[in-house]
Amino acid sequence: MATRAARGMASRMTGQWPRRWTPWAPLAPLTLNLLLGIPGVVPIWLLWYFAANLVDPAPTENDGMALWLVIIVPVVCLYALLWWFPNRALARRAPLTASHYWLLSATGTLLPTAALILHSP
Repeated sequence: MATRAARGMASRMTGQWPRRWTPWAPLAPLTLNLLLGIPGVVPIWLLWYFAANLVDPAPTENDGMALWLVIIVPVVCLYALLWWFPNRALARRAPLTASHYWLLSATGTLLPTAALILHSP
């Protein structure tokens, strides 16, 4: 049975810090994802607009869907990469379980969009 100091030393040697929960532990992922959620409003809105036009297309929307796919796919893919890489790096270091981390990340990312929806007239 290793002592607490030996476990801490072993984790420092492998580059993994011991996971300790503190009250401010969720602040780093939440802050990161709130900041990433601000530019994330654009791809979320684009996806919503695309889905709304599939269900009930406007009579003046006669450009076809290929134009939308040319716009939406690069924007959503770029944002997904911009969101994934920092979150993946922070998830390894966060003292939260994986399910709590990703739930907090998704919630933090969607908060700016939810705020705009609630604030709209």
